[in-house]
Amino acid sequence: MNFTGIIIGIGSFICIGLFHPLVIKAEYHFGVRSWWMFALAGVLGVVGSLLAADVIVSTLLGVFAFSAFWGIHELFQQRKRVQRGWFPKNPKRLKDY
Repeated sequence: MNFTGIIIGIGSFICIGLFHPLVIKAEYHFGVRSWWMFALAGVLGVVGSLLAADVIVSTLLGVFAFSAFWGIHELFQQRKRVQRGWFPKNPKRLKDY
């Protein structure tokens, strides 16, 4: 049996699932100015994916990289959700809203 697809699917599910709360926490604590951390993680993931010899590792690093890049978009969307009142504002950063 070949478990490669199942391993990649589970890894992708976990990676994407972890980025959702990470974006929410990053926006709450640092605001959208934390976008560069997601960009750096994405670039490192792409480089790691290109250098990895194993197909599973390379694929999971690619999923991580593009989840991080998508996180940049979601970070700015999260700010809009906070402004609409769907998520709590950080009282220490009220001037950012």
